[in-house]
Amino acid sequence: MRVISMSAHVTMETPTGVADKIYELVQANNSGRMKKGSNEVTKAAERGTAKFIIMAEDVNPPELLAHIPLICAEKGIPFGYVPSQEFLAKEAGMPGGVKTASLALLEVSKGAQEKFNEVVELVKGLSS
Repeated sequence: MRVISMSAHVTMETPTGVADKIYELVQANNSGRMKKGSNEVTKAAERGTAKFIIMAEDVNPPELLAHIPLICAEKGIPFGYVPSQEFLAKEAGMPGGVKTASLALLEVSKGAQEKFNEVVELVKGLSS
């Protein structure tokens, strides 16, 4: 298991296997609508339009995302963490060298539905 220092926005430790499943979900859902970046993700969470939110653990400053888990809890939106902003952007189909602190999946494509269900169950197990 990897060791991370819990920062302001990380509310649970995410095992490597779960983070890998989240990356796979993002890649499988590349035809589904998603919002990228903390501002767009915040809006999607506040509006309740996000199906799932992913945040990178290596965000600096960590306070950039500190409010998102609180909004998710209030709105009942599942969320998870991955280690790398750069790898999250790559899996989302963004150009090389680009980073994203967070993603909101607004819809889940049919091909990604099974992965989505699996990830949501895994994340629920971590937060309980």
